[in-house]
Amino acid sequence: MSPTFRSLAHPNYRRYAAGNLISNTGTWMQRVAQDWLVLLLATNDAAAIGITTGLQFLPFLLLSPFAGLVADRMPKRRLLQLTNIGMAAPAVVLGLLAVTGTAQLWHVYVLAFLLGVASAFDAPARQSFVSEIVDADDLSNAVGLNSAGFNAARLIGPAVAGLSIAALGSGVQATGAVILLNGLSYAAPVWCLAAMDPRLLHVATPVGRSPGQIREAVAYVRGRPDLLLIMGVVLFAGMFGLNFQMTSALMATEVFDKGSTEFGLLGTFLAVGSLGGALVAAGRVRVRHRLVVGAALTFGAVEVVAGLAPAYWVYALLCPVLGLTALTMMTSANTFMQMNTDDGMRGRVMALYLMIFIGSTPIGAPLMGWVGEVLGARWTLIGGGAATMVGVAATSAVYLLHHRRTLARGGPAAGDRDEAQAAAAAF
Repeated sequence: MSPTFRSLAHPNYRRYAAGNLISNTGTWMQRVAQDWLVLLLATNDAAAIGITTGLQFLPFLLLSPFAGLVADRMPKRRLLQLTNIGMAAPAVVLGLLAVTGTAQLWHVYVLAFLLGVASAFDAPARQSFVSEIVDADDLSNAVGLNSAGFNAARLIGPAVAGLSIAALGSGVQATGAVILLNGLSYAAPVWCLAAMDPRLLHVATPVGRSPGQIREAVAYVRGRPDLLLIMGVVLFAGMFGLNFQMTSALMATEVFDKGSTEFGLLGTFLAVGSLGGALVAAGRVRVRHRLVVGAALTFGAVEVVAGLAPAYWVYALLCPVLGLTALTMMTSANTFMQMNTDDGMRGRVMALYLMIFIGSTPIGAPLMGWVGEVLGARWTLIGGGAATMVGVAATSAVYLLHHRRTLARGGPAAGDRDEAQAAAAAF
């Protein structure tokens, strides 16, 4: 088997990947349909899309530390089955409301928040469960293939959603039918998780109950400048740069005067680059800080250029580059965090990482939506890309300054000093 796909040699990983592919395809279909539904209900109000996105990701900011603790305490396979059922419920309700023509904007807001609550508990368990499915030597590959599967779904989902909505009349009922399909898609991962062979799992020992376990995880991260650097990079990228669904919707409708089909295709073009980046990441053995930082800076620069695109086709051609650079940053950051965190801390540390990364969206999405309302759709990309570059550069500078001061004081022991010098040299 090709080294790029070596994790598929594990039967449990094959089941896991198959279930996720089906569910993620439905998720991407709903993202397009939900944004289109908001545009219909709010008469092309950019701020409404930003509010919806913010509400959907707000639970990551509020609940991630507790969700990570639950992931360390509970059997992750069982927890993931429960969270998939929890994500299916609001999708089915919203789909039925839209199909019956009774959906209102506040319905979308409430159900997006409830979907976000289930997702907040799903994410740290899903991230840390990968290490239980494959051997340690295949962890980096499995993380890369997870991203490849996610972006293969991203390649399929938006295009199918855009074409389906257009074929069904582009109205509220059409979006509801697509959202209902997503609700049904969650049955696939629930069944695939149940079908796994427990004898082949490397089940981590659940963490016992004791006071201060969340504070313990925070202290662990505070003592790791390398992990703080990665968190700082994804903070700025997530807050300002990774608002593709909102920015693409605004660019398609307001700047280029396109419909649902063209909007859905933009998501597909983004996924082409993302899928390529994920497959490259799957073949990578080692991840350094330099790769995460470099990819984030390049992503910000490409986003600024995309905001200046003079025509739809130019913007569409830039979307794969956006996807490639964004996915390289996200996959390398995720891999670095997982491979450099102790087993007993992984659920809580990944939860803190996701709280910073995904939880920054409730702050950034409404802000960028407001920018789109006041300055125009192009500035959601130009401003977002520029803010990403400035934030990443500042975070990197603080990290390097910390290491230089530590070395100048002669603080670390010889072995630690060598490690610190190597980390600083990674730039």
